[in-house]
Amino acid sequence: YSMPGDDRRSVLFVCLGNICRSPIAEAVFLEEVKQRGLEDRWGADSAATFGYHTGKSPEGRAMSTLKKFGVTDYKHRARVLHRDDANDFDFIFGMDDSNINDIKDELRGVKGKAVIDLLGSYDPKGKKHVPDPYYESGTERFEEVYHQCVRCVKAFLDKHN
Repeated sequence: YSMPGDDRRSVLFVCLGNICRSPIAEAVFLEEVKQRGLEDRWGADSAATFGYHTGKSPEGRAMSTLKKFGVTDYKHRARVLHRDDANDFDFIFGMDDSNINDIKDELRGVKGKAVIDLLGSYDPKGKKHVPDPYYESGTERFEEVYHQCVRCVKAFLDKHN
């Protein structure tokens, strides 16, 4: 994400554990930024609302889904949302209403610059919530999450560039 004195804008993607939805969204965002040649304009990271998986790599099915669709260079270790994130990022996107409530609780009282919103608010198909694929068997739901993130990220970048 952006450093002090850096004029890049930045996005933080947040879900419950930071091993499924938010890493997929971050990887999709970084890939789309690269495709558009906007690496000097945008940075991204992802985080969890709860530290169940802190320090772990994304879930295996998340990584295999990314690889299936050509995202092969993504690496991440789960971390928890921090109060500084409200000022370190321009946008903080939750995946569902529960994430948004947790983000707002964590950042309550912080005078941050970040706009907090649902990533799904950018979905051209109008699907507001990115479903949690963690408890589903197989990879079908992960692929659904991937495609929804692609739609949302493209629409977001179309609007903000």
